[in-house]
Amino acid sequence: MARILLASTSVYRQQLLSRLGLAFQVVDPRVDETPHPGEQAPALVARLAEEKARSGARGQRDALVIGGDQVAVLDGDILGKPGNAEANRRQLQRAAGRRVQFHTGLCLFATQGARAHVEVVPFAVTFRQLSSEQIAAYVEREQAFDCAGGFRCEGLGSALFERMEGSDPSALVGLPLLRLTQMLASEGVDVLLQPRAAET
Repeated sequence: MARILLASTSVYRQQLLSRLGLAFQVVDPRVDETPHPGEQAPALVARLAEEKARSGARGQRDALVIGGDQVAVLDGDILGKPGNAEANRRQLQRAAGRRVQFHTGLCLFATQGARAHVEVVPFAVTFRQLSSEQIAAYVEREQAFDCAGGFRCEGLGSALFERMEGSDPSALVGLPLLRLTQMLASEGVDVLLQPRAAET
């Protein structure tokens, strides 16, 4: 089987990929994530996911390289990672009672044949009406400053939502496992038939 590489330093993507039980290595992609002028969110995440996968594939032979990228969009504006508590509070105050659309780009790049499988998987969440006290308490407890949208849905972040819409909840965390298993299968890797990776 081709080696599997994850072109991401995100611990969230690493944790998600580990769920499939596959042995994989992590590589750090060197990619400028600046949007192109006029570039819409779906095109941005598709491009960056592929660029990250191709970056991780440099110098590799017989490898399947996974790249991913995600943005959150509210009223046409891309919400970045808040970075600090004040920005996190402002993001959540703006999102309270509103629907936020997430676009998650996924690329599986096969170095043998230079094939790139690319897809954008959508997911949306509608936030509850939230008080300033609730938002401040959440930000203090979770400190999700490195997460698009400013929350961790796999943690206390689920208490922020009124509704979730999408076919693959793992897309919200940043790596759509349902689509990834299909991409891997198209390259001859059936995750159900692979030996489970040794625990580290």
